[in-house]
Amino acid sequence: MSRDLDTLLLHRQSLVVVPTRPGAEPDRRSRDGLAVLESDLALRGYRLTAPLHAALARQSPVALKQTGTELLRRIDLLTGNERRHQPLFHGFPDSVSREAHSLYSARIHAFLRNQPDLTCSWCDLGRSVEVLAPCGHLICEDCLDEVVSLAGCPLCGTALTRADAPPAPLASREIRADAVLHRLRLAVDPAAAALLELGRLLARQTPLSPQDRDDLAVLLDNASADPGSWLPEAIPVRETKATVLAELLHRDLPGTLPALAARLGTATDGLRLLWAWCGADPDLLADKPPRLLGVPRPLRRALLAALDALPLAGAAEDMLRHRAAWQRAGEALHPYEYHRRFPNAAAAFAVIRGTDLLQHPLGDSLLAASLPTAGTAGGRNRLTVTTFASRIEAALATGDVPGAVTLLAHRPGELARRLHHLLRTHHRWAPDAPCPPALLAVLPETLRKVAPGPLLGAYGRLRAPRPDNERRLYFPRGHTAHTHARTDWGAALPARLSAPVCALIEAELLRRAAAGQDRYDLALLDEELTGLTVPAVERASARSLVAVPRGSVLSLPDGGRLRLFLHWLQPKGVRVDLDLSVAFYDADWALTGLCDYTKLVYGARTAVHSGDFTSAPNGATEFVDLDLAGLAAAGARYAVVVVFSYNDVAFDELPDAYTGFMTLSEPGRSSGPLDPKHVTQRLDLAGAAKVAVPMIIDLAERHWTWTDLNLGGTGGLHDVRRHSGRLGVLASDVLNHFAPGARATLGDLAVATAAATTDQVLIRSGSTVATYHRAPDEPVATFATRIRDRHHPDHTGPFDPADLTDRCAFLALLNADLPAVPALTGTLYRLYPGALDSTSGLDRLTAGDLVARFAPEA
Repeated sequence: MSRDLDTLLLHRQSLVVVPTRPGAEPDRRSRDGLAVLESDLALRGYRLTAPLHAALARQSPVALKQTGTELLRRIDLLTGNERRHQPLFHGFPDSVSREAHSLYSARIHAFLRNQPDLTCSWCDLGRSVEVLAPCGHLICEDCLDEVVSLAGCPLCGTALTRADAPPAPLASREIRADAVLHRLRLAVDPAAAALLELGRLLARQTPLSPQDRDDLAVLLDNASADPGSWLPEAIPVRETKATVLAELLHRDLPGTLPALAARLGTATDGLRLLWAWCGADPDLLADKPPRLLGVPRPLRRALLAALDALPLAGAAEDMLRHRAAWQRAGEALHPYEYHRRFPNAAAAFAVIRGTDLLQHPLGDSLLAASLPTAGTAGGRNRLTVTTFASRIEAALATGDVPGAVTLLAHRPGELARRLHHLLRTHHRWAPDAPCPPALLAVLPETLRKVAPGPLLGAYGRLRAPRPDNERRLYFPRGHTAHTHARTDWGAALPARLSAPVCALIEAELLRRAAAGQDRYDLALLDEELTGLTVPAVERASARSLVAVPRGSVLSLPDGGRLRLFLHWLQPKGVRVDLDLSVAFYDADWALTGLCDYTKLVYGARTAVHSGDFTSAPNGATEFVDLDLAGLAAAGARYAVVVVFSYNDVAFDELPDAYTGFMTLSEPGRSSGPLDPKHVTQRLDLAGAAKVAVPMIIDLAERHWTWTDLNLGGTGGLHDVRRHSGRLGVLASDVLNHFAPGARATLGDLAVATAAATTDQVLIRSGSTVATYHRAPDEPVATFATRIRDRHHPDHTGPFDPADLTDRCAFLALLNADLPAVPALTGTLYRLYPGALDSTSGLDRLTAGDLVARFAPEA
């Protein structure tokens, strides 16, 4: 297994691959080294499960050193702790080395004081645990009684004694009450774990994020040479499909070329495959088409055959959307060389090239191939096609909504994308009319064929009341999340038009949630899932530690302070000056102040900057500490976090650059300037951008919105004062765009899943739960509405995790902070990791996996 695959399994499943020695016994010489490793892991917020501890103990000291060093390096890469982070102004406390066992034991005591519900290191269940001295491992009462005859810790073998009293509190307060020890598990079958992740990525219903695309490349490199063991019948995302097919072509596996025609459903599918085969990104977003050289004849024939099998008018229309790219592709495919064998393909190229048929020696053949699906212009000189889009626009221009609906019914995805436009056009031509009957008649059947992305996009657009002349936010396609907003001068849709359509979409979501899914005994949902938007525009998402969908709104962590950080490394011979800045605005988005290189201290030290580095030949890090309560008391409502490239060097020119934030309980109380176990989020700075806006903090409501956006900028000298006006407008537009109820959320999908697959649903808010039971005669739609609107719970009270024991459950949580539950099976989605992750009977889902469960039937 490759090192990259090891990192992937660590990041996605908390699995650690350990080289094994068959028949090896625990190596006593490795005991102290393993204790040191556990201590270092605890500082980073991790601990070992019993099988992983046993596998490491069987390694020789040399092998353990290598494995441990690699494990710590991978964890540091994930959190941004792989480099030395020294602020310009010193004073951040450093850790103090101690003897291995006593250091680990002291840290575990501190965790235990603050986290009384930690799980047993041996049985992995959440019970009352005690700390063994001197090794510091956590053992529950039941396990302690069972293994007392061993006269030693069941994990490391040291003398088994109970710690009489916890040590004195650590002076540096390295461990905080909100810190969590994430458990690392042994990768028993790395190949099976990799195959599971590969299957999930191939089933994803939305374009992959940069991190997921990198992971897919690693998984394909390590995939079996027999694609029948892992290649699904259908791959929903076309870019992903092109990547996989190109990989198969490069492997030159038998039967690959004949299978292309069955998997290339549109002309653009063939173009994506050609780009991927040549090493270009199959998303077709490059400014200039790549040079397509050396395409072998078998591949050329296979692509032309797939193109020829498509209806000519549809293929030509599809090719016109990427005209320049197809003209470049024609230079490599030589379509006229095969004009007799593939006449439709040759005619489609004649359309996009604007070939003069009277001057071309193959003019008559091309014209004959085009009839009767295409016409000519200029007295037979040029082939033309009437595009589908032009027919739709012609119908809407005259107010013929029923005619447009009839046409769009043949393209369900396009119909879903145009629902708002159709209803607005109908309202403009018939202001007092109800929802178009023609639309309501075709929607139930048509919505069954729509992919989750367009379906959920239409739902989010239609369900929330919107004002006249609203400000709308747009995300142009690209690798970098640039955005712009403008005023939409149209009238808002009345509820009588949008509500019936939303009801049909909700009914379709419930139908899909129930189709092909097992029934659960109960469902447990976190109320805060309503703040997590459904993943969209992931193609332009930055690589991040936690995959938070753009626009999600999350509560600020407990505690009064945040520490923002920025780290970068400049290329040789180029000076790069990045600046971490925070702009403060009042409730009306008027600038009230800033904290940046020009103003290191804001107010009564409510925001403090660590100092400005103007170059980073060996790497540089800047910090900003925010006192959230103090800022709110001083009159600031919003804090907009910004990273500027002061001297106008784009982020994608840097060898390394990332930003993020961590939580602090008290000023300066951490194990270092950047404490990895308290890092809440980290994202890479990438793309042709010079201004990044990763997050917006609402100090009054105590929540933060994950934006992951970029602003354009030229001319250098970028700072808050120069861009404060644009930043305020952008931040206001972003918060309005992602306002509660304005977008489909993971909470909507979780509620639909729960209502359709179980009769008992628990909604957790803090330490209490509201319980909903579906009555025998209650329709599923009514049950779902009651849960979604939080109406009339059957019971409200404290939550006991023991209620999940021996149950099959659907869990959708913000934090997997429940203890491991005995005999719990089912499905789990969570944003942040926790003890529940180690429950072996739970099938873990990502946000993309949850969306994929709502895919239409093949």
